[in-house]
Amino acid sequence: MKYENTKEYPCGKFRRMRGMKRKMFEKAVEILNAKHAAEHAKNARKSGRKPKLCIQDKLLATLEYLREYRTMAHIAASYGVAESSIHATIGWVENTLVKDGTFSLPGKKVLLKEAGGYDVVLVDATETPIERPKKTAEVLLWQEKRHAVKTQVAVCSRSWKIICAAFANGKRHDFRLFRESRVRIAPEVGLMADTGYQGIAKMHANSELPRKRSKRNPLTEEDRRRNRAISSGRVSNERAIGFVKHFRIVSEKYRTRRRRFGLRFDLVAGICNYELSY
Repeated sequence: MKYENTKEYPCGKFRRMRGMKRKMFEKAVEILNAKHAAEHAKNARKSGRKPKLCIQDKLLATLEYLREYRTMAHIAASYGVAESSIHATIGWVENTLVKDGTFSLPGKKVLLKEAGGYDVVLVDATETPIERPKKTAEVLLWQEKRHAVKTQVAVCSRSWKIICAAFANGKRHDFRLFRESRVRIAPEVGLMADTGYQGIAKMHANSELPRKRSKRNPLTEEDRRRNRAISSGRVSNERAIGFVKHFRIVSEKYRTRRRRFGLRFDLVAGICNYELSY
């Protein structure tokens, strides 16, 4: 499944297999070629063997890892190279694309700008299962009895694009993660969240939360209509999270060390944002 065998695929089939449209793929290849040329000019005097994989195949191997989450041993066997070569290739491609900025997230600083272009921001958290830690069980997600890493995302309700993300252990409460992430939103921008963010109105006055039912204070018909309206407004958030989770490295059990999980989630979210720009 190298690039020479897939370059003639229709755009729809190419995107289904690789998780990236052809125009986006060509843009990523352009970024990687520029980085490779700069590194080659810097190390022109050093001798070495010609690499077995071209830039397109390096990008395809990385997309296979992110999209299908196959083991690096399987990917190395498919491309006829060593597993260590695939490991270095994937790290180089990920670092290059993230540092370029084309596939990066806008960041939480844009939420404080008056001209940021956001009317309503949706905040929610999702979990990615991980392997059980060897020394401690601090990251246990108690609700589902499994180990996980929690990701908080802020999504633009109009464009479905992810603005910023924050990460913590699975047992961290949603509202506590919001406070520790230090996400601040301009006063004129609205904020919607679920019932896990009780007390967020003290930090952002222009916020809406569903009203919780209790034995002493049952929900009225007006409260139910308001909760349904808020749930309808939060559909964009769920769709954005589902769009990102098409990449199995985010949705399935994360097998490797978590120090690169944030970088990979930001890269996947940046790819999804770039596709929504079309």
